[in-house]
Amino acid sequence: MTNLTAKDLDVLSHILTGEEMACKKARIYANTLTDVALAQEMSEIANAHAERFSALYALIGGKKA
Repeated sequence: MTNLTAKDLDVLSHILTGEEMACKKARIYANTLTDVALAQEMSEIANAHAERFSALYALIGGKKA
């Protein structure tokens, strides 16, 4: 693991929060859209945000989800 400074951890914390919020919003949209193609696209976007969240979380020593 790379030694991270307090500033690095602060920045990663903000990015993690953003990725988590974007994932949650995309999942909500995926579940409420009536157009199947758009709902599928939102689901894929949510999955991409979740993958980025997991990768960033692993950088700070968290376990992969």
